[in-house]
This record gives sequence, C-alpha cells and structure tokens, in this order.
Amino acid sequence: MTRLVNNPADFPAELVEGFIESNSRYVRKVFGGVVRGTESRPGKVAVISGGGTGHYPGFLGWVGTGLLDGAVTGNIFSSPSASQACSVARAADQGGGVIIAFLNYAGDVLHFGQAAERLRADGLEVRTCVITDDVASATTENHAKRRGIAGGLAVLKVTAAAAEAGLDIDEVVRVFNNVNDRTRTFGAAFSGCTLPGADHPLFEVPEGKIGVGLGVHGEAGIYETDLGTADDVAKLLVDKLLEDVPANPGKRVIAVLNGLGSAKYEELFVTYHSVNVRLKAAGLDVVDGEVGEFMTSLDMGGVSLSLIWLDDEIEKYWFAPCDTPAVQRSPMTANQLPADRIFNTAAEPLKVHTRGGNQSCTAAAFISVGLSRVRDLIAENAEMLGDLDAIAGDGDHGIGMTRGSHAAAEAVQWLVSEGAGAQTALVGAGDRWSEQAGGASGALWGAALTAAGNALGDDALPDAAAQSRAIRAFVASIIQLGGASIGDKTMVDAQVPFADAFELAVANGASASDAWKVAAKTSKDAADATAALVPLIGRARVLAERSVGSADPGAISFSMIVSEIAELHAASVARK
Repeated sequence: MTRLVNNPADFPAELVEGFIESNSRYVRKVFGGVVRGTESRPGKVAVISGGGTGHYPGFLGWVGTGLLDGAVTGNIFSSPSASQACSVARAADQGGGVIIAFLNYAGDVLHFGQAAERLRADGLEVRTCVITDDVASATTENHAKRRGIAGGLAVLKVTAAAAEAGLDIDEVVRVFNNVNDRTRTFGAAFSGCTLPGADHPLFEVPEGKIGVGLGVHGEAGIYETDLGTADDVAKLLVDKLLEDVPANPGKRVIAVLNGLGSAKYEELFVTYHSVNVRLKAAGLDVVDGEVGEFMTSLDMGGVSLSLIWLDDEIEKYWFAPCDTPAVQRSPMTANQLPADRIFNTAAEPLKVHTRGGNQSCTAAAFISVGLSRVRDLIAENAEMLGDLDAIAGDGDHGIGMTRGSHAAAEAVQWLVSEGAGAQTALVGAGDRWSEQAGGASGALWGAALTAAGNALGDDALPDAAAQSRAIRAFVASIIQLGGASIGDKTMVDAQVPFADAFELAVANGASASDAWKVAAKTSKDAADATAALVPLIGRARVLAERSVGSADPGAISFSMIVSEIAELHAASVARK
C-alpha cells in the first residue's frame, strides 16, 4: 500500500517535483516532464520516452548521459498528453531529430503518435518506436501487438547508446528495431498494487498462488498457478522465454531480473541464481546479469525476467557508458581478471590430521550424537526462539541457531567417521556453526565450542573433571568475546550458573552424568529468571523495557541444549 501520500490527486506531480529536486545534477524540469541537465552534442539524435508514473525508475530515472534525453510523465499508470510529449521533445532536440520510444499501450500509442504529427508539422524530424517485449500478451507471429514491459530498459539503453555514438536517425531506428526484436520478457505477480489513496489493491492473488503474465499498469496475470519455490518461479520464467526465441538467436544473452515494487532484493538474488543455473543448463552464455527494480508497478509483488539475445552491435551498446539517476555504467578502467584465475569458493575443508585416542574418539562419537539431538531440538523450537527474540531484538535467533546446530552436527558426524577425537570434533563443529549461523550468537557459539574442544584435547580421557574445565573454557570464551556479565540479560546469565553448578558437583564427587543433571536444572532456573532483567548490552538494550517479562532467547536456548545433553548422559548411564 502507498502510505506516504498528501492529496492523492497531487501524488504524480509531487513525486516528479521530489525527483527533480533530488536529482538536479541530472535533470531539468520542463512542461510535461524532464530533460537532461547536461549538455549534449549538437546534431545528436535525441531519444525520449515516457508514460504513466508509478513505474520508477522507469522513465524518469533513465534520463542522463548515455541514455534518455528526456522523459514525459503522466498520471499514475496513465499516458501523458500529446502537448506534454511535444514540450519534452522540443526541449530535448539537438538538431538531429527526435525518436519517441515508448511501451505498447493504447493511450501511449495515441498520445505519442499525435505528438509526433504535431512536431512534424513544425518541421521537426520525428520517429516513433514501440517497445513490444512481453511474450504473454501476444503470440510470436503477432510480435508487434505485444505490450512493452521491463525489457524496455534494455531496448532504450541500446538505442540511446547508438544515438550517443553519433548514428543518424535512420540508423538509430534500425538499432531500435533490432534490439526490440531480440528482447523477450515474461513476468508473474504474487500480489497486486494499490493506487495512492485507495484502500485495496487493483487485484488480489490467492495465498500460495502466483498470477502469470502480468502487465505493469496493475493488470492481473493471465492465469494463476501455485507459487512454489524460487526455483519453481525461475523455471516458469525461463521455460516460457526459451519457447519464444528470436530468429538467429545465437547463444549469448543478457538476463535482467526485475522486481515489480515489493519483492525484496534478497529474494531477487535467490531467484536470479536459479535463473542463471537454468540458462546455463540450456547451453546459453549469460554475458551479463542485472538484478533490481527497473520497471515497477507501485507496490506490486512479483518479478519479471527479460532476455536480450545479443549480437555484436547490441552487446557493444549495452556496455556503453551511461550516467543517470538510476542506471550508471562507467567505462572499464581495469582489466578483467584472467578467466583461468581461480579463487577458493568454499569453506576450508574439515580435516583429521591425527587420529584421536580411543577414549577421545568414543567421546567424539558421543558429541556427534549429542549435536544431532541438539539440531533436532532447536529445529523443533526455532519458531518459539525467533518469537522470543523478536520481542526486543531482530527475531533471528531461532533461524541462526537452527543453521548453526545443523552445520555443526553434520560436520562432527563426518569428522567422527574419519577418526576424530573430541578436540577435532568440537573445533570442527565450532567452525561450521560460526560460518553458517552468522550474527553474534553464531560467532559466540563457534568460539565457545572451539575453546571447549581445545580444553579437552584429542587423547586424554574426558572425565568429569576434564568436562568441567571444558565447560569453564566454553563460558569464558563467550564472556571474553561478547563482553557480557551476569545481570546483562544474555545467555551468560544461564551459562555461568551452569558452569558453577557443574564445577561444584564434580568437586563434591558427582559423576559427569549427575553433574550435567544438576547443572542443567540450575541453568534452566537461571534462564527463566532472566525474564525479570533489563537488557544492558546488545540490540535488545534499545528496547529494554519491552523485554521485561520475557526471558532472554540466548539463555533459553542454552538451557534447552544442556538439558538435552543431560538427558543423553542419563540415558547412556542407564544403558550400562
């Protein structure tokens, strides 16, 4: 929903004013839109475009050196008038003629066509060029009837670069026709957009569905199907585009994945990875990939994929420099690295340099079972831990702990199969936990597991006293690295009491199993007691009062983990 609105009727004009004010080095205001704020070569062919607002960065964001000479702006999703187009064209003219290139929508065709007739009557050489990249809107045989959508950026970029290079108007039109014929776009939406001032979207997509074949003026898709995963969406887009390739396509393409307004960049990158894998599997050479918002539809949720099938001319103009508010491409100032220069793209492999002693290997096997149970426990409680963290934090504790414990369990299982002792197993678990969990808790758990492993070694018997030393090293590492103290409302509030209780129990002659049982109960009580505390460090400190009454998620997850290990110890003793 569009929330930052004054008078909805004034929204289009106000957004244009704000754009101009924030991009004064790029553009100048004229009646009907904007033109370049930089000087152009006399005699250059001017390329202008435009349409309704609500599509930023199209079209305003594309005005600048190397791309558009001007943009005509209408109301939201509505074509600008012929008089507005005439004004922008006259202001952009450098004496080489004007090309008005626009998306194939009825209102744009009528108004821009009328503007061209008026300008010709005034003696200006004008050509109109219509962008038709949307494969969902007409068959291959009726290519000229297709709508224009996000592929319009590529068509305009290449066309404008040809004009910038000094080609005359007939040649620039030829370049336009060539790149337009070799550009295909297909899109899908999982939510509609809402016009400024409206209280409901233009269309709705049922939960778990995706509308296929959308337009960019808030139109719904042609049909609906299950939303599925990012891989599924990528397959849908790629398969459709590969059914509709231009004549003599070749194997070299540019892939542009466009977000329609509310798709997050992180989602787009995940989807692009799937797209790239599928394109390469189809035998295509992806020469360049672009991911971002290029042609939006207010807050519509969805994506579109454009493929531009390259020839030498299109490739040259695609990579030509440009400088606009939304699109920048600088000349290459450094040589590309040699293709055979290989970098390590994976984590350092886990290794068992020396086989552990028999008793230490037995302990490592126990650690492996314990971490597997911890992995399952955390996965079952991830949502609860995330909700607890979201009260005064960022809500990622459950996700981070799930990733970390899963990676640690997997690492130790392999290390044990290779003959690792307790130290090697815990150090490997710490490395993988830190790498996969991320965030503060990931770093702390990774360092703590490593410290515990170093305290145990790979040869000695990890008896109760050795385990007590390892637990103390675990907690000391967290305190040293994280800087927390008792009472700060962190996992330390559950860990220090655990270590103290374990140490005291061992000193009084308790077995390791009994010490774990006593210390785990102490840890749980201490974790529950953090509900009364006010956080003094970390992200939760900012919303300190909000967290009062809720326990610290790190303390809770720690107490859950040591309770699980205590139960495993008890079961092991019972079996004996």
